[in-house]
Amino acid sequence: MGAKIKRWRWAILVVALLVGGLVFAFWPAATPVDTGEVSRGPMAVGITDDGVTRAQEFYVVSAPVTGYLSRIELEAGDTATRGTLITQMTGRPSTPLDQRSQRELGAALAAARAALAGADSTLEQSRRDLARAEELASRGFLPRAQLEAARTRVAGHDSAVRQGRAEIARLQALMAAPGGNAAGPAVPVRMPVSGSILSVINESEGVIAEGTPLVTIGDPAQIEAVVDLLSREAVRVQPGDPVEITQWGGPEPLAGKVERIEPFGRLKISALGIEEQRVNVIISFDPASAGQVARLGHGYQIDATIILWRDQDALRVPIGALFRDPEGNWSVFVDDAGRARQRQVRIDHMNDEFAEVLDGLAQGDQVVLNPGNALADGMRISPR
Repeated sequence: MGAKIKRWRWAILVVALLVGGLVFAFWPAATPVDTGEVSRGPMAVGITDDGVTRAQEFYVVSAPVTGYLSRIELEAGDTATRGTLITQMTGRPSTPLDQRSQRELGAALAAARAALAGADSTLEQSRRDLARAEELASRGFLPRAQLEAARTRVAGHDSAVRQGRAEIARLQALMAAPGGNAAGPAVPVRMPVSGSILSVINESEGVIAEGTPLVTIGDPAQIEAVVDLLSREAVRVQPGDPVEITQWGGPEPLAGKVERIEPFGRLKISALGIEEQRVNVIISFDPASAGQVARLGHGYQIDATIILWRDQDALRVPIGALFRDPEGNWSVFVDDAGRARQRQVRIDHMNDEFAEVLDGLAQGDQVVLNPGNALADGMRISPR
């Protein structure tokens, strides 16, 4: 037996090498995966949306009358007390006439003067007739009715003369050159309250209509934020919920709280053309952040995260490790000594990074992140 083995030793060695190579070639390799750790730490769940800052109390000063606005010399950022003159308004100046209108008014004025001359002549004649009628009536040779008719003619002709003079005055006023002080007394526009000029809406002089906005007044030190949330998200928010203000321009988030939720929703069309019902949520800043808040102004854009739940020592797992099993339960793959072991877990709160683990995992467990469909329970894995 030993002699046969010795004779065939090289053939046996070659066959063993071939078999070993085939086994090595077809042996399933470990699947490279990304892993994460189940840890304990702070975790929060909130609603994030963009918003704008605004002065808590601001006023829009409008034109009290229709007329000619003088240039507003105040600038945005200026501080003024109540009663300070903002600008003044006068009557609208007359409109320059073109040549055709001037010729038409000149012809109408000449006709009015001619008509007035005729009316003056008729009035004088009617007055002479009235004098003769009164003399005859005093002698008893003229009936009383004819005397009254003569008096009525005098009154009518006198009214016609007055009307003609008024028409001439009207035409002369229309033909008067624009300018001068024909606009009447000025109407002052003053500060209704003490504060700062937030914006000058109409700065240049010109003719404006009654109610046209002129300036916005407010106190930039008293700032609040307004965030419009979807109505189905706004019902989850309560007054007093903490808020973190980010993307406002500073390195650190600003602290605040929900002051109130407006009870009136409004329709808003999103950038994708979707109709949404939005609700304004008013946020007040923490007084401790007053120094940073002073750098903000009216109408500045911010991002606000309203905290709905927070735990400083939550057992958390990266959300990339979670997937649904065929029964719809949350599951993860745990790295068990180089083998992937599927494990069902119970999850509560979730945010963009972590999920709170209630059962199924322990602190320090290594879980597979973003497991593919080819990964199955018991497969060999190797962390990348």
